Amino acid sequence: MKLFRIIRLSFYAVFSVVVVGGYIVYVNALSEPLENREQSLVIPNGVGISWLASHLEKQGVIGNRYVFRAYAWLNKRDTSIKAGEYTLVDVDNIPDLVTKVEQGKVIQYSITLVEGKTFKDYRAFLSSQRLLKSVLESMSDAEIMRKLGVPGKKPEGLFAPQTYFFQKGDSDYDVLKQAFDRQAQVAEQAWQSRADAVQLKTKYELLILASIIEKETGAAFERSTISGVFTNRMRIGMKLQTDPTVIYGMGDSYKGNIRRKDLRTDTEYNTYTRYGLPPTPIAMPGEAAINAAANPEQTKSLYFVGKGDGTHYFSETLKEHNNAVIKYQLGGKPRAFSSNPNAASGAEK
Repeated sequence: MKLFRIIRLSFYAVFSVVVVGGYIVYVNALSEPLENREQSLVIPNGVGISWLASHLEKQGVIGNRYVFRAYAWLNKRDTSIKAGEYTLVDVDNIPDLVTKVEQGKVIQYSITLVEGKTFKDYRAFLSSQRLLKSVLESMSDAEIMRKLGVPGKKPEGLFAPQTYFFQKGDSDYDVLKQAFDRQAQVAEQAWQSRADAVQLKTKYELLILASIIEKETGAAFERSTISGVFTNRMRIGMKLQTDPTVIYGMGDSYKGNIRRKDLRTDTEYNTYTRYGLPPTPIAMPGEAAINAAANPEQTKSLYFVGKGDGTHYFSETLKEHNNAVIKYQLGGKPRAFSSNPNAASGAEK
């Protein structure tokens, strides 16, 4: 009996030493700094804590996968890890790492879509991004719009120029979807706050006018004034006469110079031969251009001409405008006007 008691006490003593020793090892392991933190951590979809612990051990980030699993399990955080790509440079130990993957603080990349570009430009730019999974290349414009939930809609003008964020595994379509949703939101807000003077019937017409303002504006502070000029023209039934619409209608035949012949060649986008707005936007307008279209400046000007420094001279009468064209575009020498694609239009040709 005494022997049995001695054996039992010895067992408890050994067990206690093992437990205490194991706990000390466990606590020390939790506070030990991680290794090889310069490499990124990629967690695929559908994996669990066991896979992650083994993977981290193989990468040499942690020294003991069992400690990692034990910590996650004891703290009831073993079923909530998020897939994605993570940087490890900002985590010091196992608890920090578990917190990061549980909260899904993945690496965010950014990409900027620029104002005034066309949908064709956006497609090419997004498809060239190696960090994005390629989806758009295999889709037609019509298929893209159908997937976005607006079948039959032309894509031009419907995507907001802005900086967007994405993570590893996202596709070029995912970024485009963000831009589509953002433009719809911006257009709705601008439309709801539009001025009474606006000569537009729909949000889509708002985007059309905004795209023209975007292409005509060299100096940001002039957007609302240019909007006011086009609003005045629409109000009195005057042709918009803006070169960027002609250029857009020329498509690939435009080679950097617009001629009298081009201004006289009728297309559905030629605002010298047709009244009113073109049928679609001609570029991607930014938020500032959209707001300018919705809130034009109250001005009497009907004309404007580029001064050569990115700004414009605005005129109320054709005579004043023609004199401005002579001064700023023709070097002070009166002669037959020719269109200059590098300056804003508005001259009577």
